[in-house]
Amino acid sequence: MKDSLRIKGIFLVMLGTLLWGVSGVVAQYLFQSKNFAPEWLVVIRMIFSGAIILTFSLIKGDKSVFEIWSKKENIIKILIFSILGMLGVQYSYFAAIHHGNAATATILQYLSPVIITLYLAFYNKKLPTFKQVACVFMAILGTFLIITKGNLNSLAISKPAIFWGVLSAFACAIYTLQPSSLLKMYGSLCVVGWGMLIGGVAFSFVQSPFNCVGNWSFESFLAIVFVVLFGTLIAFYCYLESLKYIEPYEASVFACIEPLSASILSIVLLNVTFSLIQWIGTLCIIITISMLSLTKKVDSLVDKEKNEDITN
Repeated sequence: MKDSLRIKGIFLVMLGTLLWGVSGVVAQYLFQSKNFAPEWLVVIRMIFSGAIILTFSLIKGDKSVFEIWSKKENIIKILIFSILGMLGVQYSYFAAIHHGNAATATILQYLSPVIITLYLAFYNKKLPTFKQVACVFMAILGTFLIITKGNLNSLAISKPAIFWGVLSAFACAIYTLQPSSLLKMYGSLCVVGWGMLIGGVAFSFVQSPFNCVGNWSFESFLAIVFVVLFGTLIAFYCYLESLKYIEPYEASVFACIEPLSASILSIVLLNVTFSLIQWIGTLCIIITISMLSLTKKVDSLVDKEKNEDITN
């Protein structure tokens, strides 16, 4: 029975992360083939996903949807999470895809475990272990190989793509660490639902959801539905559901399928080219993620962090 539940958990996390990877490739198709703006897709994705998640929570009878607003300190926390975390990671990721491609954007975003590891070591005033230092070195090496193909005199991807990709890694770190106390008290559906909805509404003052520029067709409509429904709602649900059956560190290891799937699909479907050097760089980052995820010391640091309020 235990084995079957674990297999179910592994299946769910791999399905969720695979959908995330496919979603990035679909977004690249919308940006580069159908001329949709990443700003508009971010607004639509966040508002619709947030509204659906919160509605689902209310149908389930989740009282935390409104209770989260009962304390003044929660208001500041949820606003920080919505703007810097949720909106930050969503927009920077799509901007990286827009200026580059889904493969490199996803790989660069997966530098976030390295940023989290360094932050927690600094926050807890504890020097990184040798394994953690080695992981940081491998991540830097992998990033260097991906963006230069090993040639110091040239960049394999544009500077804006590098900027937004690295920024998405920092935003992802904020997204992971900042809402820990809220997640513990009110649950992930409530916190992420409000984060998406508030972030989407706030960004609508920059990009109106009603002002869409792009080449509408049946294919582009299906692509947008896929990004919102499968690439956000279903992927998010599968990942959360998997945590009922496997450990969080195991889930993060299997999540390595996302950058790999994004890379392969970009090559097969969108004719993105990856050199051998860039594949070596990708492998370096995937190994880094796996090593950090399997290090239970890092996991225990995260658990310790969840018991403290980072925003104080």
